[in-house]
Amino acid sequence: MPDRPKRVAAIHDLSGFGRCSLTVILPTLSVMGVQVCPIPTAVFSTHTGGLGEVQRRDLSDFTLPCLEHYLHLGLEFECVYSGFLSSQEQIDHCLKIFSAYPDALAVVDPVMGDHGRPYRTITPQMRSRLQELVKVADVITPNLTEACMLLKIPYLTQGLSRSEARSLLARLSELGPNDVVVTGVPMASGKISNIGYDRKNNSFWSVDCDYVPVSYPGTGDLFASVLTGGFLTGDSLPMAMGRAAYFVERCIKTTFSYSSDTRYGVMLEKELAALIDRQNVKDFSLL
Repeated sequence: MPDRPKRVAAIHDLSGFGRCSLTVILPTLSVMGVQVCPIPTAVFSTHTGGLGEVQRRDLSDFTLPCLEHYLHLGLEFECVYSGFLSSQEQIDHCLKIFSAYPDALAVVDPVMGDHGRPYRTITPQMRSRLQELVKVADVITPNLTEACMLLKIPYLTQGLSRSEARSLLARLSELGPNDVVVTGVPMASGKISNIGYDRKNNSFWSVDCDYVPVSYPGTGDLFASVLTGGFLTGDSLPMAMGRAAYFVERCIKTTFSYSSDTRYGVMLEKELAALIDRQNVKDFSLL
């Protein structure tokens, strides 16, 4: 255990307005006692979900020199966490840093799409090459759309039975990672659940979500960052899932209570203190 806080190299985009990506990862992990070292892959004026024409700067020419600088200095990281990538070159850059830190927890959030559709910037070639990152990951956190893309199957529009959910998770784990968490999965029971699989222990887990009739950008980034912080502070997979689900759900409910514009993301600033209490974990159950 280092005397300093554990460090995460967070390779993700920076959206100036809208509470997503690095703007939620930085405060969230910091409150959890983890040092975040951001490596921006692109800079956006806002996120791309309904706030007009977005000003965008690709930073593919920055990521590799940044990573090489860290390697030259001999800086240590306990985790490397990749999210939105702006180009195929950045996939190569991520593969290099994952290889350079073989003992670090490798977390891959394969940002590709949502609601059954790919994001505009994620080409078929990008989707295919993201499989290379998944192969070297310890943990992946796709939503259901991204899970289907990784498995190259049609988007699942019907609620999943327990056996179908377990099969989905096991197939994703066969791509490489030990731990798989798929967020926002409609179940045949009528519930929306976050589902997870720990291949080493062959255990399947589920955390049910309370229904709120609204959708906010950045909640996937928030979930993945709390999950990562949970792992780095000693949580098992289901505990980390329960912690992430508790916090995201609390942020959503708080924001909904204020009738805030959904495009502005969740009001995490009001709820960050909830991460300090280690007892704030939502119930989890075997899947």
